[in-house]
Amino acid sequence: MKYLIITVVVVALLFTAAQAYISNDLAKTEQQAYEVIWKNDVLEARYYPKAVMATVTGSSSDYKSSSNQHFRVLAGYIFGGNEESQSIPMTSPVHMTFDESGSEMSFVMPSNMELDGLPKPNDRGIKFSESEEKYVVAIRFGGWSDDEKIKQNSDLLMKSLETMGIEPQSAPWYMGYNPPFQLVNRRNEIAIEVSATDMERIKML
Repeated sequence: MKYLIITVVVVALLFTAAQAYISNDLAKTEQQAYEVIWKNDVLEARYYPKAVMATVTGSSSDYKSSSNQHFRVLAGYIFGGNEESQSIPMTSPVHMTFDESGSEMSFVMPSNMELDGLPKPNDRGIKFSESEEKYVVAIRFGGWSDDEKIKQNSDLLMKSLETMGIEPQSAPWYMGYNPPFQLVNRRNEIAIEVSATDMERIKML
């Protein structure tokens, strides 16, 4: 019994140390820039400047299958799957949209890379674009994402905006900040674009 307790304690300490190391290492990952304009206990309103995005699309309409499929393609690109065999640093978050018609995933390219300076992908299904600056309202949730949690938080965000009298300018999309091997302190968000006029109203709340 004594050895079992010691083993459990050692495993717990190793797990805690490993997750702390992962969290510390991920803190060094570049995060897409934004400015917080307003927030309450549930919602956060933000301004996002332009960003360069690498995007893939597919026919999968659920979170699990589309995330696995698309992530492999985009990860392959930044890990050297391009004409210059260039490694590109991973950033966060990963953006995803999905509905009955299909799905889309985007990686945000590092802020020091410009659209016309990106190496051409080996996979021609990857497309590049520069997003427009936008105003966004987001809601955060923890743990592991799945279709049910994404729908619940999307519905909650839509209902919150309706209560505030804010007209959405986009469908909800998902943003994930953590790799699969991070087991604690996971961050997930659902976001919706809003107009500049409505953002001025939100500031006054």
